[in-house]
Amino acid sequence: MDTDNDLLKNLNKLHTTRLGVERIKRNLSLDTDDVVDWCKIKINSVNAVITRNGKNWYANVDGFIITVNAYSYTIITVHREKE
Repeated sequence: MDTDNDLLKNLNKLHTTRLGVERIKRNLSLDTDDVVDWCKIKINSVNAVITRNGKNWYANVDGFIITVNAYSYTIITVHREKE
């Protein structure tokens, strides 16, 4: 995990839209309503590999890829990693 990047420094700004919540829950079959908290825990994990490509942050952790807009800290989507 990279402890010196803007995504980790700004975890408190992480958010998503109502449609984002629905999309993430559907993509992952999540039972929780607090997908933002779920994402924060995953991103803050010691196993997380965080990279930035253009306007997005990507957190690769526990078989998931979390995509976050680098400017607004909006969680765009979460997918399972393809094998």
